[in-house]
Amino acid sequence: MRLNSFSFRVRYGETDQMGVVYHGNYAQYLEMGRIEWLRALGVSYRSMEENGIMLPVISLQIDYKKSALFDDLLTVETSIKKQPMVRIEFDYKIYNQNQELIAEAKTVLAFMDKVKNKPTRCPDYILEKLDF
Repeated sequence: MRLNSFSFRVRYGETDQMGVVYHGNYAQYLEMGRIEWLRALGVSYRSMEENGIMLPVISLQIDYKKSALFDDLLTVETSIKKQPMVRIEFDYKIYNQNQELIAEAKTVLAFMDKVKNKPTRCPDYILEKLDF
């Protein structure tokens, strides 16, 4: 599984006085995409952390294409293009209800051993579920 999509409505509190989604909220949308991508893979982010693996973001890039507005139905497509090692790279596309591209983004996260606080390889239980 390399691609997952999920949809949600923009809440009023996520917008500015013009009804436009505040740019900082997109990082949360991307996080939601990653968590849903892992869930669709059969991996719980919570259980991963309970098993000593954390995934801090080490790079974030967003290209805004069009404004998202209050009450828009947004769809976040989250994918990976290459097998994770110590890092995992996610690509995102966010669309509105009219299938208009709102934003494209990329994040890079590192697998970290929670106890040692050092980078570690992607867990085998994730690699086994990927079709690379």
